[in-house]
Amino acid sequence: MRLAILGAGRVGAALGMRWAQLGHEIVYGVRDPDAPKVRALLDTVGRGVRVAKVRQAADMGDLITLATSWNGAEDALSRAGDLGGKVLIDCTNPFVDGELVVGHTTSGAEQVAGWATGARVVKAFNTTGTANMVDPDYAGHSPTMFICGDDPAAKETVAGLVQQLGFESCDCGSLKSARYLEPVAGLWVHLAYRQGLGPNIAFKLLRR
Repeated sequence: MRLAILGAGRVGAALGMRWAQLGHEIVYGVRDPDAPKVRALLDTVGRGVRVAKVRQAADMGDLITLATSWNGAEDALSRAGDLGGKVLIDCTNPFVDGELVVGHTTSGAEQVAGWATGARVVKAFNTTGTANMVDPDYAGHSPTMFICGDDPAAKETVAGLVQQLGFESCDCGSLKSARYLEPVAGLWVHLAYRQGLGPNIAFKLLRR
């Protein structure tokens, strides 16, 4: 599958590297393809990965991953243009200066769906850190990746990509459920960095 990743930060780098290792074709969409940060990203991710302007990458991708900061999300989606029914994975969290700025009556994902013209939005990869995206194995146990969205087929596609990376996928329902998942991201960050547990922690849903 050709996967377009909008954003050249740590989340985009981790997902792009792993998906490329699994045989997917990766194209990054950025404002300035010649920026030093972007060239360094390509050196990190590996061979065969391409970079283009945001609109070009979005046009090329069979599926699009939004991996920008929250402050950069609306601009990136504006540059992407009409996404024509493509699946868009929203990895963002609406945090500014460490504080949740959207919640209760809506969510960041619902705002992303409003900005992402024509896209079928699925929330995923927002409740854990990049170390787990690179290596999700916990002594043979798979962390849970919570996803949500309004389109069943889109969720099925995203669940497949989640499982390829080594996570267990858990469907949390409609995109409105992102109102619960985005605060979970805040809990992960709080435990990892404020409580001193470090980034090698992950959430696991247990059943009996």
